[in-house]
Amino acid sequence: MKRHLISAADLTRDDAVLILDTAEEMARVADRPIKKLPTLRGRTVCNLFFEDSTRTRISFEAAEKRLSADVINFAAKGSSVSKGESLKDTAQTLEAMGVDAVVIRHGASGAPYRLANSGWIDAPVINAGDGTHQHPTQALLDAFTMRRRLIGPDAGIGQDLSGKRITIVGDVLHSRVARSNVDLLHTLGAEVTLVAPPTLVPVGVETWPCEVSYDLDGVLPKSDAVMMLRVQRERMNAAFFPTEREYSRRYGLDGDRMARMPGHALVMHPGPMVRGMEITAEVADSGRCTAVEQVTNGVSIRMAVLYLLLGGNEPAVTNPRTEEK
Repeated sequence: MKRHLISAADLTRDDAVLILDTAEEMARVADRPIKKLPTLRGRTVCNLFFEDSTRTRISFEAAEKRLSADVINFAAKGSSVSKGESLKDTAQTLEAMGVDAVVIRHGASGAPYRLANSGWIDAPVINAGDGTHQHPTQALLDAFTMRRRLIGPDAGIGQDLSGKRITIVGDVLHSRVARSNVDLLHTLGAEVTLVAPPTLVPVGVETWPCEVSYDLDGVLPKSDAVMMLRVQRERMNAAFFPTEREYSRRYGLDGDRMARMPGHALVMHPGPMVRGMEITAEVADSGRCTAVEQVTNGVSIRMAVLYLLLGGNEPAVTNPRTEEK
């Protein structure tokens, strides 16, 4: 693996499978009475969040603490950033404190890349979401969830997602989750189809390693997993569709549409969900929806990434019998 995790496109197939396999080992830690490993004891990880977050920030913090790292949580609100301090000065402050890794979420696309390649800080940088660009650990936890559900936790070890058909539906234009998933799923051998209103399809999408469709009903019967995306109104400065009702009618997933999916197919959502918009409560609360499972798997994936970047380059093989003695 590279020193930093900035983009899902940076991962080779072997890198991605190594992370997924390591996450399977980390998931076993969650089943123990004491959910802790000493792997990163004495290491300091800073969570540098310039954008609001619930799942990602808490997930990274839980992962760091389960690996016994010391954790610094930095939020832009209430910090010197609100007084005008630059990313460079913030990074140099962290460098002076001797942090061993930085997890960064930023509203500007490219900020994590700038931090990793600036020379301002000598520590691995993990991108926790930058603008509309990338969110690599989200793509990894999504792939981890798909592999577990479509292949099986044990049967999936060492395997990718070759031949699986994944459909991503909704606001692709503003979605770093969609971009990251297209990159990673292609690397893992899956066939990806994007479904969105024409106004929410990015310029240049024809160069992406995926298909594009505007007919959700035509794609659903041949999908192994359907990922619904939230409409990101906070990133919109214009009207991209007539009404919410019209959007839901054409691109929302309800019980009738879910019934057209194959029996084994999953419904996924990176969260937060807007019930009644892109997904109905009936679908969100069904046994086929993996939204809560994705949050759980996010901790295992982020433990794996931190372990591989800071701890070791081989899967963290655990032997419960040895530990019991």
